Amino acid sequence: MSGTGTEADAVPAGPGGGGGAGRRAAVLGSPIAHSLSPVLHRAAYAELGLEGWTYGRFEVAEDGIGPFLEKAAADGDWAGLSLTMPLKRAVIPLLDGIGDTAASVEAVNTVVFAGGGRLLGENTDIPGMVAALRERGAGGVPGAAVLGAGATASSALAALARVCTGEVTAYVRSRERAEEMRGWGERLGVPVTTADWSRAREALTAPLVVATTPAGATDDLAGDVPGRPGILFDVLYEPWPTPLAAAWAGRGGRVVGGLDLLVHQAVLQVELMTGRSPAPLAAMRAAGEAALAGRAGAGRAG
Repeated sequence: MSGTGTEADAVPAGPGGGGGAGRRAAVLGSPIAHSLSPVLHRAAYAELGLEGWTYGRFEVAEDGIGPFLEKAAADGDWAGLSLTMPLKRAVIPLLDGIGDTAASVEAVNTVVFAGGGRLLGENTDIPGMVAALRERGAGGVPGAAVLGAGATASSALAALARVCTGEVTAYVRSRERAEEMRGWGERLGVPVTTADWSRAREALTAPLVVATTPAGATDDLAGDVPGRPGILFDVLYEPWPTPLAAAWAGRGGRVVGGLDLLVHQAVLQVELMTGRSPAPLAAMRAAGEAALAGRAGAGRAG
């Protein structure tokens, strides 16, 4: 799409049993080359028999989202978009409406091209987190700890409002971040206390630990995993397992990974964009696992 981003490998979905006229979808963000979303969505299209549907990947910076949406709306063949950073908040003023979940954290990760040229925003990250946690038996936990205080952390608080019955402690690196997390807690109805990152090892004794930090940020905590850990939700999916996740599993603790989250939120996106439900969770997960295994193998070969 000239002038609005660089497209990578937008190939058709595999053959299937008559899905009607083809439509377009894509993931946007910057950086975007690492995204597994095309793998997951294309696997869903193939399983659902959506012939002619394509799912691309576009490098789009914050100042490019407006032109991209304008051109896509004019094209008339778009079904939806998945958004990653830095677009989840930048897109909101450009939409005709957003769902309650997206509004609760001021973040949109899904745009649906609705009738009459309307652009509607949703957030599937939060229900995706809830589904991933419940799938691994993490429902109704009495307390939780959150490592980090970025955009993913606010979504984690919204998810914890649905699965945690007690207090949440957020471990952060600055007073400003601490204030933000307490503010999100008040807004979302979650009792939040904050602690300095220097005390992050204390988080590992919580019944549920949610790591929302970038790769490498929790590596030095791996040696402090307790003898009988609870549940760890590490939102990263590459590289995997993280040192913390590996140490956690080695101690017998349950681990929810970033691929679990990615698949569950993508299932909801496919349903919103295609109108087909249920989306094929198992096929999408298998495609994601295969893709990650292939990347790991290529890395070792290199």
